[in-house]
Amino acid sequence: MGALHLTAFESLAIYSVLVIAALSLVYAWWLRRNVMAEGTGTSEMVRIWTAIKDGADAYLGRQLRTILPFVGVLVFVLFGSVWIAVPTPEARSMFGQNAQVVLAFGRAAAFVLGAAFSLIVGQLGMRMAVQGNIRVAAASMHDFGDALRIAYRSGTITGMLTDGLGLLGGTTIFMIFGKAAPDALLGFGFGGTLLALFMRVGGGIYTKAADVGADLVGKVEEGLEEDDPRNAAVIADQVGDNVGDCAGMAADIFESYEVTIVSSLILGLALERLTGNVYFIVFPLLVRAIGVISSIIGTFSVPVWERTVAKGDAWHAMEIAYEVSSGITISLSFILAFFYIRIHDVSWWQPAAMVSAGVIFNVIVNRLTAHFTATDKAPVKEIAKSTRFGPATTILSGLAEGYESSTWAVLAIAAAILTSVIVYGGLGVQYIIYGVSLIGIGWLTHAGNLVSMDSFGPISDNANGIGEMAAMPAQAREIMTKLDAVGNTTKAITKGVAIGSAVIAAVALFGSFITDIQLVDPDFGDVINIADPRVFIGLLIGGGVPILFGALLVKAVARAANGMVNAVRKEFDRPGVREGKVLPDYRTAVGISTEAAQRELMPVGILVVLIPIVVGFLLKAEALGGFLAGVILSGQLLAVFMSNAGGAWDNAKKLVEEGHYGGKGSDAHKASIVGDTVGDPLKDTAGPALNPLIKVINLISLIIAPIVVQFKTITPAIAISMGVLILVMIWAISRSKRPAEYGIEA
Repeated sequence: MGALHLTAFESLAIYSVLVIAALSLVYAWWLRRNVMAEGTGTSEMVRIWTAIKDGADAYLGRQLRTILPFVGVLVFVLFGSVWIAVPTPEARSMFGQNAQVVLAFGRAAAFVLGAAFSLIVGQLGMRMAVQGNIRVAAASMHDFGDALRIAYRSGTITGMLTDGLGLLGGTTIFMIFGKAAPDALLGFGFGGTLLALFMRVGGGIYTKAADVGADLVGKVEEGLEEDDPRNAAVIADQVGDNVGDCAGMAADIFESYEVTIVSSLILGLALERLTGNVYFIVFPLLVRAIGVISSIIGTFSVPVWERTVAKGDAWHAMEIAYEVSSGITISLSFILAFFYIRIHDVSWWQPAAMVSAGVIFNVIVNRLTAHFTATDKAPVKEIAKSTRFGPATTILSGLAEGYESSTWAVLAIAAAILTSVIVYGGLGVQYIIYGVSLIGIGWLTHAGNLVSMDSFGPISDNANGIGEMAAMPAQAREIMTKLDAVGNTTKAITKGVAIGSAVIAAVALFGSFITDIQLVDPDFGDVINIADPRVFIGLLIGGGVPILFGALLVKAVARAANGMVNAVRKEFDRPGVREGKVLPDYRTAVGISTEAAQRELMPVGILVVLIPIVVGFLLKAEALGGFLAGVILSGQLLAVFMSNAGGAWDNAKKLVEEGHYGGKGSDAHKASIVGDTVGDPLKDTAGPALNPLIKVINLISLIIAPIVVQFKTITPAIAISMGVLILVMIWAISRSKRPAEYGIEA
C-alpha cells in the first residue's frame, strides 16, 4: 500500500475497514426496505405528502444545476494546484518523474469523489426522510412505538450512508496513494465540504424564508395553527424542513466525518515519516470501523429501549442507545490499542485516551446544548417568562442566553484540546495536534447515531404537519406532537455537536497546514508569531469573515421572507381562502423560496473560496495562519451563539403554546413568535452554515500553502491576479446585498 511497510495484521485490518464500510451501506439498504414496506395512510395524506415530495425533489434538482458548473471549474483549479506545487519526497519516491501528473489527476478525482459522496448523502438522505414522514403519520394512528421506530430508522439510513461513504472514500484513497495520500485526501475533503456548504446555505435560506413568512402571517396576523392548510406557505415550510434540516445537515455531518478522517491520516502520515510507526495511520481507520459497528448496534436498539427501559420516552431511548454506542467504542478502542499499539510503543494507551476524550466531550457538548435549549431547563423557561412583557424583552433574553452558551461551549472545546496537551505534551507539537485529530475521530465516531437523531426532527415535524393538514384523529396528532417535541431537542443537540466537531477538525487541519508548509520550506518553523503585524492583520480579517458571512445570509433570509409574507397575505385576500372553502396557491410560496435560495447561493460560495487565496498570496503564509486562527475562533463563537439562541427562542415559543403565560393567541404567544422568527435564520441558516465555512477555508488554505511559500515576493503577475480576485469579491458582496423583491410586484 503505497510503499508503507504494513504487517499482515495491518493489511488485513485495512481491508476489514472496507468490508465494514460496505456493511454500513448494506444496513442502510436493509433499513430502506423496512421503511418502504410500511403503509402510507389515507388518500388525503398522500395528496399533501405528494406536494411536499414534489417541492423537495424540484428544489434539489435546481440546486444541483446551480452547483455543478462551479464544481466543474474547481476540478481544473485543483488539478492545477498540484501542477504548480513542488511534489513531496514521498510522491517522488512513489511515482518518480510522473509524480505531478499522477497527483494532479488524483486530487481532482478525489475532489469529485468527495463532492459526489456528499451529494449522495444529502440527496438520498432527504428523499428517505420524505418517504419516512408520511409513514410515521400513518403509523401514529395505531402505535407510538411504531411511529418512533419508523421516524428513527428513516433517519438512520442517512446516518449509515454517512458512515459508510466517509469511511470508504478515505480508506480507498489511502490504499491507492499510501505515503503520497495527503495531496489526494485534501481534494476528497474539499469536495465534500464545499458541497455541504452549498447544501447548507441553499437549504437554510429556503427553509427559513418559508418558516418566517408562514409564522408571521399565519400565526401572528391570522391566529392560525402551525400547519393550517389555509396558510399558503405551509407546503414550502414542510419542503424546507427536508432540504434544510435533512439534506443540508446530513451533508454537513458527512463532511465533518470525512474531514476528521482526512486530518488524522495527514497527521498520522507525518508521524509515520518521523517515527516509522504505521499505527499512527491505521489506528484512526480501525476506530472509525469500530464506530460503524457500535452505531449499528445503537441505532438498531432504539425501539427496544423505548419498549423496555424508556417506557414511551423517545428521547430517553435515544440517549440510552447513544450511551451504549459510546461504551462499545471506548472499550474496543482501548482493547485495540492494548493488543495492537503496545507491540510498537509503550505508550499504547494515549491514542485510545484521545478517542475516548472525543466521545466524552461530545456528550458534554450535548448536555450543554440541551441545557440552553431544552424546554425543561432554566434558560428557556426564563425566555418564556419574558414573553409576558413583549417582543423586545423576549429577544433580549434570548440574546443573553445565546451569548452565555457560546462561552461555555468554547471552554468545553478548549478543555478537549487541553487533554491532548496533557497526554502528548512531552512529545512535541506534532503529537499534540495528532491527538487533537483523534479527538475529532472520537467526536464523530457515532455519526450514524447523530444523523439519525437529527433527521428524526424534520421527519417528525413533517409527519405532524401532514397530520394537521389532513385533519387526522386526535390520538394520532398527540403521538406526532410528542415525537415533534423530541425532534426539536435532537435537532438542537446535533447542531451543537456539528459545531464542536467543526472546530476540532479545523484545529487538526491547522496542524496539517504547518506540516504541509514544512515539507516545502523546512525553515518555516513550528509556530506562527502573533506579534508579526502581518499575522495580526490575517487574524483580524479571519475574525471578520464569519461575521460578514452570517450577515449576508441573514439578509438573504430577510429579503426572501418579505416576499413570502407578501405572497401569503395576497392568498388570504382571495375569496374563500380565509374561510377554508378554497385552497391557497402553494406553488408561489415554493417558487419564492427556491428562487431566493439559488440567487443567494453563488455569491457567498465565491467569497469563501477566494478570500483565503487573496490573503495567502498578498500577506504570505504566516498571515494565512493567523487568518485561519481568526476564522476558527470567531466562527465557533458565532455559530454556537446563533444556534443556541435560535433553539432557545423556538422552545420558549413551544412552552407558551403548551399553555404557559396565556397560551396560544395571547400577547405572550405573539411575542414568542417574534423571538422565534428572529432566531430562525440564526439557528437554521447562518449558524449551521459556519461549520462547513470554517473547514472550506482551512482546506483551501492547506491546498494553496505549498504554493504560497514558493513565492517569497509579490510578482507583477501575482499582484494583477489578486487584484482581479479582489474585484470579483467586491462584485460578489454587492451582488449578495443587492435588493431583491421576491414575489413582490414593482
